[in-house]
Amino acid sequence: MRLMAFQTQAGRRLGLVQGEDVIDLAAVDADIPTDLIAFLQMGERGRNAAVAAAAIAKPTDRLARSTVRPMIPVDRPGKIVCLGLNYASHVAESPNAKPEYPMVFLRATTSLLADGETIRVRRVSTQLDYEGELVAIVGTRASDVSEADALACVAAYGVFNDGSMRDYQRKTTQWTVGKNFDATGAMGATVVTADALPGGAAGLHLETRLNGQVVQSASTSDMLFGVAETIALLSQCMTFEPGDLLVMGTPSGVGVARKPQLFMKPGDVCEVEIESIGCVRNPIGAATS
Repeated sequence: MRLMAFQTQAGRRLGLVQGEDVIDLAAVDADIPTDLIAFLQMGERGRNAAVAAAAIAKPTDRLARSTVRPMIPVDRPGKIVCLGLNYASHVAESPNAKPEYPMVFLRATTSLLADGETIRVRRVSTQLDYEGELVAIVGTRASDVSEADALACVAAYGVFNDGSMRDYQRKTTQWTVGKNFDATGAMGATVVTADALPGGAAGLHLETRLNGQVVQSASTSDMLFGVAETIALLSQCMTFEPGDLLVMGTPSGVGVARKPQLFMKPGDVCEVEIESIGCVRNPIGAATS
């Protein structure tokens, strides 16, 4: 099932995506939550309610995707846990050694932005890099879970562009500042429920395009630590809660590793697309303070 959050005059809404249409679920059935996580926690009951709503939706309940304003699918997630160096091809193009344990950093909610919103170059840095990534959306509390049980904690998957200020990322041994400039982590408008994808969203093609040119192309099966193993390992240390985001790292092709280096600049458009899930597309804007 493909879902998206969008803005209306009535506030935040949750839609079921069918082709180029979005069905405003709460407009059809007021018992269907407008919040994605609340909906996902309903499980099969929620999915059945959405299917039933789609069957009786009036033309006024169907909106053209091109006319709605997308929102970040998860409203203020509690944790945004990100992986670095999680594709062998990316390790090979970097100066870093292959990690023996997931290389983890956190993003703040202020670093997020929605599909279509503008990522802005900052005056203090012109090294704004793209990183196409898979994001797993946690739907069930998970603490010290086994790898065999880990995927049951994931409710849906989405697409993410982990925009990074490379010079600030290297200023300290920790990557926090370079990964947390305001409005640099773009999340795709659509998410797909886990039941509609292969386990761990494995085997899906990931592609990043800058101004229409393919700059990253890989399979999500190429990750060093898959979704299940990552959740199992990290849940030994931290509790995952509904609405948390797990951003699974990027493959090779990043701008900082290219010769010459390729950074995003005002006027550019960056797209990240993952097979069977969707695309996040953002223009790059002029520098701000």
